[in-house]
Amino acid sequence: MSFSRWARGAVQPSHELLDSFYNDAFNRGIHLNQIKTQLYEEDLPPGKLLLFHGSKSRIDGPLKTDASRLNNDFGQGFYCGERLDQAAMFVHGFPRSCLYMLSASTAGLKGIRFTVDQDWMLSIALFRGQLNAYADHPRLLELKARVLCADFVVAPIADNRMYEVIDSFIDGELTDEQCRHCLSATNLGSQYVLRTQRSIERTSLLECCFLCSAEKRHYGALRIESSRSGPNKAKAARRLYRGVGQYIEEVLA
Repeated sequence: MSFSRWARGAVQPSHELLDSFYNDAFNRGIHLNQIKTQLYEEDLPPGKLLLFHGSKSRIDGPLKTDASRLNNDFGQGFYCGERLDQAAMFVHGFPRSCLYMLSASTAGLKGIRFTVDQDWMLSIALFRGQLNAYADHPRLLELKARVLCADFVVAPIADNRMYEVIDSFIDGELTDEQCRHCLSATNLGSQYVLRTQRSIERTSLLECCFLCSAEKRHYGALRIESSRSGPNKAKAARRLYRGVGQYIEEVLA
């Protein structure tokens, strides 16, 4: 009876009741959010992207580009991932976190795309305020202008482990080649950063998905597994490419 009333929208279930329902399904091997992802992907019109946004709590009101911090990877913007697990792993530790599925189009928009390369490393360090000593360097000014003129940015996702590697490059402890191979070893996929109102207007919220406690534990375990394998790969890359490439003072000479 309760489920049919929820489905009709007659009542709004509590967080505890939703958690119980989703937990039961997840523990039976019915991963509802994965099923929703598959259904949305099958129905997505040509030219549309399915993106995911993990939030510590529900989003109130319309999407905004200025709700994030200034010192994010590419400044302020609405940050999304290309996979459900990416977004879920970043917010699994928050008690009221949820996952948003979005439909987006980049048609007619100006975009910039990065790979795990020197420009990506420098851009992240620049927007996170780690290259103030080189702020007037022509290379950095050009990179900053390209990002600020873009409606959206597509780039590899960086987490705390990657920031530590980039810090080592900026501090002169690693060459760019060591840094690049270390970062490639801990690749988490790509993020989409919607930077302008034009990009937001081409993005629609499809659904706010509930993350139950069992699903959060699942993604927490995946995050731990990834954090264990990544550093070992990074250490191997440090040794293998020692002395190969340029240090930061050579890159920005």
